[in-house]
Amino acid sequence: MTEKKSKILPYLLWTFLIAWMLEGAAAWLFYHVSPQAGQLMMIALMFAPFAGVLLSRAGLKDMGWAPKWKGCVSAWVVAWLSPILLTALGALLYFAVFPSHFDLTGEYIRAAAGDDAIAQLEAQGLTYPLYLAINVASSLLYAPVINTFVALGEEVGWRGFLYPRLKEKLGYVKGLLLGGVIWGVWHWPLIWLIGYEYGTGYPGFPVVGMLLFCLFTIPIGILADWVYEKSHCIWVPSLLHGCINAVATIPPILCVVSRPSYMSLLGPVPNGLLAGLPLILFAVLMLLLGKRGK
Repeated sequence: MTEKKSKILPYLLWTFLIAWMLEGAAAWLFYHVSPQAGQLMMIALMFAPFAGVLLSRAGLKDMGWAPKWKGCVSAWVVAWLSPILLTALGALLYFAVFPSHFDLTGEYIRAAAGDDAIAQLEAQGLTYPLYLAINVASSLLYAPVINTFVALGEEVGWRGFLYPRLKEKLGYVKGLLLGGVIWGVWHWPLIWLIGYEYGTGYPGFPVVGMLLFCLFTIPIGILADWVYEKSHCIWVPSLLHGCINAVATIPPILCVVSRPSYMSLLGPVPNGLLAGLPLILFAVLMLLLGKRGK
């Protein structure tokens, strides 16, 4: 591990250089080609940490490439279920505080696909409740599995390489906190250039969004590191990462789009301050449990 500690700086330089170039390209595509083209570039972006490990010659050994089940079923369960439960609790909290923002009329899909979107669904034999049910089922069941293979590109770099080195160098708590901040800063150009996650119409743009996103990546990083330590298998944090990306698509479908734009800073997705409270509290618990085991 000591030899690999010296690879931290080269890893970060390569990872940020590649990522920020791709984020700039994604923003250009988003504005000058199409949002869909920008999103495809953002998928490629997720493999920048993987490339950073390779280019810094840190190596991919000992990351746990063979899926493991014996003795680590609990890690797989936490990786799949905790994003679902924490996202649901966060959305419930948000809609409990702002009940007028809850919507089952299809405002979200009409805003995304046009005023006749519901009629088009019905013409295909789909009612709006059935459309919701299909989206929820896919986000809970097979989307996390598909997302796992994309999330692997990040997890190899963050949890597989960087987090263990930071914990060894700084200690368990400080390593996890710094790792979460680094992971959040890695996204900053997207937050600035295209209003990633929070839009652009909030006070303090983009700095407030940048700082708030770090408050999301820190607890997610803690959970991902916890399941990785419990399983010693890189696929487990990749599943957790893929699952949070999948289930985070559900709350916006249930939210009115006519709310003030700054409300995205609060939720209903768990990267909002209010909707993220269950995630933050659970991560604190996991952090304390992990520290106690050291």
